[in-house]
Amino acid sequence: MTNEFDTVFFDAAGTLFRVRGSVGEIYSRGARHFGVITDPQEVEAAFRAAFQAKSLEGFPQGQPGLSAEKAWWMDVVRRVFGQLMKPKILCDYFDEIFETFRGSSAWELYSDTRACLERLRSSGYRLAVISNFDSRLFDVLANLEIDSFFERVILSWHAGAAKPDPAIFRSAFTAMSVAAARSLHVGDSLHEDVTGARAAGIRAVLLDREGKHRDWNGGSRLESLLELSQILP
Repeated sequence: MTNEFDTVFFDAAGTLFRVRGSVGEIYSRGARHFGVITDPQEVEAAFRAAFQAKSLEGFPQGQPGLSAEKAWWMDVVRRVFGQLMKPKILCDYFDEIFETFRGSSAWELYSDTRACLERLRSSGYRLAVISNFDSRLFDVLANLEIDSFFERVILSWHAGAAKPDPAIFRSAFTAMSVAAARSLHVGDSLHEDVTGARAAGIRAVLLDREGKHRDWNGGSRLESLLELSQILP
């Protein structure tokens, strides 16, 4: 291959796929099964605040296992519904909603994802995922029928570092046996994907699907994965 890159890393949620509807809608719909009626927009706002606060506390590191992942997410859900559900109901609700986000019913591929992955694979590029998602990502990718495109899936929970920490990118280089200079990372977050990748010495592409960063001139910016053909022939 004459191109300067031979490996392409992708972020997962927000890049390859998205929540089907919104987290608030899915959480509220699940809560109705337990007799709790909520406003999806209010739940969405509460979830975003809880997730951001919990993320600042960090993620379990060093092969945490499912129990640690569930404990982390249970704390998020408790911050959203702790005042609305009794402890037993909250536990039952959590078990159901945790599994909901493992399946394809909670997620949908972006319309350009499969075509992009097919083109890159047919052109000989090696593909992998670098994500702050938990281990359910393996099932999500399989349920969305795109897992076979990727040689490796590198998770922050297993790597002991979360984007934008350059350590997770270095873990990915090791997993793929590839040099940073031969790699490209594509993601939708300026902070986690672009800043993190650059700190690890890898070229980054910002996927700005909604055009929120049209004034940004700090590097490569695309509004569709199909535009990667401008960089990767």
